[in-house]
Amino acid sequence: MKSDKRANLHFDSRAVYLPPDEASKSINPPIFMSSSFQYDADIYQQVIDGERKAVNIYGRCGNPSEYQFEEQMMMIEGADACLATASGMAAISVTLLGLLKGGDHVVCDWTTYSSTHEMLDHRYTDYSIETTFVDTADAAAVRAAIRPNTKVIYFETIANPTMKVSAIPPLVEIATQSGAILVCDNTFASPYVARPLEWGVDIVVESATKFIGGHSDALGGAICMKSDRLPDDFLEQIRWNTMVKLGSPLAPFNAWLLLRGIQTLSVRVQRQCQSTAKLATYFESHPAIGKVWYPGLSSHPQHEIAKAQMPEFGGMLTFEVSDADAALRVLDNLELACFAASLGGVRTTTQIPASMAFLDVPEQQRQAMNIADGMIRVSTGLEDVDDLIADFDAALTKI
Repeated sequence: MKSDKRANLHFDSRAVYLPPDEASKSINPPIFMSSSFQYDADIYQQVIDGERKAVNIYGRCGNPSEYQFEEQMMMIEGADACLATASGMAAISVTLLGLLKGGDHVVCDWTTYSSTHEMLDHRYTDYSIETTFVDTADAAAVRAAIRPNTKVIYFETIANPTMKVSAIPPLVEIATQSGAILVCDNTFASPYVARPLEWGVDIVVESATKFIGGHSDALGGAICMKSDRLPDDFLEQIRWNTMVKLGSPLAPFNAWLLLRGIQTLSVRVQRQCQSTAKLATYFESHPAIGKVWYPGLSSHPQHEIAKAQMPEFGGMLTFEVSDADAALRVLDNLELACFAASLGGVRTTTQIPASMAFLDVPEQQRQAMNIADGMIRVSTGLEDVDDLIADFDAALTKI
């Protein structure tokens, strides 16, 4: 099937279909477990002439397994180009380092993933790159933060861990008017729930480790682009001038696992969304829980925005108990759900953001992000939702 026909299929079909391997006609892709590739005179001359992705040069520069993953990500994101990386943070780092230089300015949402926040707030300052943190759900605040040297506006489709949803059209308008590139981390949503490129975002980054892989067994990241304001070959430029130099390519076996994950993305995340909605309703009525954050609840501050931008509301939620000790007692008493880092897998995983993912973020900044000590983050898996409710119900009796 030709690429243009594939691109016009419904999402589920785009995710499942992979072209058969040309050599073997296998319906599953081969894994190219090789760090090096043999040249001949013709290949050598192509490299000398400047050819890069069309020939296999060296594993750090690219690999056929990686390229197939990139092609599939383009299909499910609605992208014109994709660059795969070793992890989600590698995707974020390569994107920002490819866009920024000393003296540039970034406007970023307060409530991004902790490593993103720390990188912008602590590491990039060493290179004279300054960041202003604002609430990107407040378009006026974003507009007020723009400077003449603002090069990037950065936000998350669903913020980690507060589940905040920023309206995309105002951000696109501000970015277009200011000349900044709009970058969105879509990890919490996944391409099944939200496709920001279709709303005018320039670049989407994904931690493919999460919902895309879906089985908690492979690290990977993806940078996807659809932009009239960046060169068509921008991702190939940063492949060579940034990703290759940082040494952060996606491993071939991980590319293969992530490709397999894409094929079941729709059915997995649809089930996770359904179960999360039921869990959110249960938590909202529980007397030991103070507050629940889930975009699918009418009580969510951006519920109407989420309804407009997402056909589903995602497989993530956050709820709050009285304090950190109570949160630990709940998670330590779970038996079916897992107390662990990361998210997006077939097992339900839980964590305490303030003392896990955001441990290295100063308390004052955590408060500005609205991350309370008693906040519990839940990534819903594929267990029976009634069993999950019973598991949480028993654990909540311990506080």
